[in-house]
Amino acid sequence: MPRPPRSPRSPRRALAALCAATALALTAPLALTAPAAATPLAAATTTSAHYSGTLPDGATWIADKPARWNGVLLLFSHGFGALTAANAPSDAVRDRLLAEGYALAGSSYDPNGSAWALESAERDQFATVTAFGGAAGRPAHVVSVGLSMGGLVNAQIARDGAGRIDGALNLCGLVAGGVDLEDYQLDAEYALAWFFDRADLPNLVDLPSSDAASALAQRLSAAVDAAQRTPAGRARIVLAAAYLNQSAWAPGQAPPAPADYANQEYQQYQWLQQGLLYFIVPGRYAVEQSAGGNPSSTEGVDYTDLLDKSWHADEVRALYAAAGLDPRADTAALTAHADITGSATARAELTASSTVASLGVPMLSLHTTSDQLVPVEQENAYAARIRAAGDNSLLRQAFVARQGHCNFTTAEIVAGLHALEQRLVTGTWSNAATPESLQARATALGLDGAAFTAWKPSALSGVRR
Repeated sequence: MPRPPRSPRSPRRALAALCAATALALTAPLALTAPAAATPLAAATTTSAHYSGTLPDGATWIADKPARWNGVLLLFSHGFGALTAANAPSDAVRDRLLAEGYALAGSSYDPNGSAWALESAERDQFATVTAFGGAAGRPAHVVSVGLSMGGLVNAQIARDGAGRIDGALNLCGLVAGGVDLEDYQLDAEYALAWFFDRADLPNLVDLPSSDAASALAQRLSAAVDAAQRTPAGRARIVLAAAYLNQSAWAPGQAPPAPADYANQEYQQYQWLQQGLLYFIVPGRYAVEQSAGGNPSSTEGVDYTDLLDKSWHADEVRALYAAAGLDPRADTAALTAHADITGSATARAELTASSTVASLGVPMLSLHTTSDQLVPVEQENAYAARIRAAGDNSLLRQAFVARQGHCNFTTAEIVAGLHALEQRLVTGTWSNAATPESLQARATALGLDGAAFTAWKPSALSGVRR
């Protein structure tokens, strides 16, 4: 993999020199460099140069460099979906970062493969840094930023990027990896089909087309809607939601009280009603395309044990009691009839392409506490693997009290970047990534607010290893 040109100085000394040159105080929102005081923030985006190109595998890349460039390139890895080049999480974030003097770049990933582009994404992102350097000038520093599936790409970049990038900011990253994702989603889909749509039990894996996946999602969603009308149906929806690591705080709702189990179930149902299955079932088709088959099995899974370890277990038992049902009878039935087997070759392929268990540079990972697509519990699984590798000093995780996948404010993202930069300059996290420090940084920006909070994610359900 080609290495982009780097500064001959060590990252810490070079970063410290940049900050000293701009006389930045560590108590203020920190950047590696800052736009000159005479340049209004709003003016920088109107004087930016735009670049684009095509990589050898057909991936496209784009970049924007402000006229008053601070020498830092932010390398953005986009999420699952259209294989279109992007270089920022949103227009508002792009405008703010350009105004602060950062250059932004990102690629589409290889457009000729699956939308689950883990086979090509890391390679294409590093190639984008090289292409940017040739077209726009060599960056003094590179910080990688990843969103959703791009957060998994970013975790790969942070694992392999020592000497090529300085640090990584992750946003709602799918950091547990593709194997865990496929496993726990299959557990939930199996439970839904077993209780509400048994005709589709043979159709859950080895999906033949995206249209077939969408049709399956439609049938499962309709079955869930019908089940919501009865106490027994609601109890079984909650059981499937527990396997899915499904959050219980939906948009437009107040957070349910810890023991308000009926409201928790209703809000989990709201997530499902709003189209969750229409995303995750077609997503499985894309992952199977990439892996060369179905990587997941239900055979051999103890569904009683999975429930016992879930943080939703009390909710499930309460809803089952209200329905006059025994949850252990249902989990035993699921275990006894679990006969889906996956391809060992596909599982090995997915493990190799999308499991990350170490870090080479510092990373700050941000996550909303109620994420319906990439559950915050993924952060728990990722942190455990980083600790096992002995790299926990490089990782900090921070949480935002809000519903929705990647539902961050501009202020939260920019504050996270500034906090990461403090770590890169000083060589220590100190208090840079505490909820209080991040909240203060975000508030001081005077943008669109922030809701950083102390949070400890629960264990991720469905992990097979």
